[in-house]
Amino acid sequence: MQTNKVLPGGTIGILGGGQLGRMMATTAKHMGYRITVLDPTPDCPAAQVSDYHIIAAYDDMEAIKQLAEISDVVTYEFENVDLQAARYLEREGVLPQGAELLQVTQDRETEKKRLVESGLSVPAFTIIEDGQQLSAAVAKVGLPFVLKTCRGGYDGKGQMTAKTEEDLAKAYQFITNSGRCILEEWIPFDKEISVVFTRSTTGEITFFPVAENEHKNHILHKTKAPAAVSDAVRDKALTAAKTAAESLAVVGTFAIEMFVAGEQVLINEMAPRPHNSGHFTIEACNVSQFEQHVRAVCGLPLVPVWFHGAAIMKNLLGEEMTACLEDISSFAEGHLHIYGKNGVKPNRKMGHITFVGRKLTDLLNKVEKESVIRQ
Repeated sequence: MQTNKVLPGGTIGILGGGQLGRMMATTAKHMGYRITVLDPTPDCPAAQVSDYHIIAAYDDMEAIKQLAEISDVVTYEFENVDLQAARYLEREGVLPQGAELLQVTQDRETEKKRLVESGLSVPAFTIIEDGQQLSAAVAKVGLPFVLKTCRGGYDGKGQMTAKTEEDLAKAYQFITNSGRCILEEWIPFDKEISVVFTRSTTGEITFFPVAENEHKNHILHKTKAPAAVSDAVRDKALTAAKTAAESLAVVGTFAIEMFVAGEQVLINEMAPRPHNSGHFTIEACNVSQFEQHVRAVCGLPLVPVWFHGAAIMKNLLGEEMTACLEDISSFAEGHLHIYGKNGVKPNRKMGHITFVGRKLTDLLNKVEKESVIRQ
């Protein structure tokens, strides 16, 4: 594992060229680093702001070797990195996050079991591989329930919620099409929160404000910070995140989504990278999730986090882009980020907008009048 400092002037390699890679790259460029992106898509968002672009598949080992040769340190912007590639980069001493963290978070079964082994609370779950196992599980937990593929899936893809007998029939087809899945009990939660934090190679941890998420069609719609939760819930969430971070030996920025039910906190999912629900940190904190991530993987000290007081971040999906751009003059106080993706598609994240203030109640009253936020 890489432990030496990579100082500004060095080259950071990024596996993945999407919007997270783009925001990592722009941050790192401001800090004085050069950037190499490996992504199969020409003119991908991260490549537009990087120094070099290796156009190749993520499992192309010759391209991975080239990335290792060019880069002083390598990180990733998504968790479904080829494990053989990750292990090679770790052996070469340029992947401080290591391969094990990817191995755990790539598979929901492995992830849930590691969390339980660490003494953390998760929704009750069963691994399902065929219709017979699904029938046995449904007989035990009943309706409703959530069914997710064990591997892959994001932004609503690879999961379904079964609430009715009609949904149950779809669940059998889901299993047939998807193979091994995880069935989770339905949690009648009050809200979902995110804990985004950064852990250095020396074990130092800094936390960003606990944020509250709103989803539509399983896609993050809006994030508000700080989350409207009790101090006890906030403490439980931070303690759970710290336990997970140390158990998994996290390096870099990491996100954990949690359900809040009363005073109970249950871990839903984890992401071993900067996260959509942490985008508000770019404008609302003295240091963003991306700068802390760059600092962590480069072996630099982390910055103590300060928060301006309130933030609202809303994703801009493909179907909203035209209206947003036509209405752009009406939300002059919003910080607009457009990702540079080629092709506007429904439910595709094309950008986000963030509003910052001192008190969340005042900020909500102010910006909820904006059409881009009301949508």
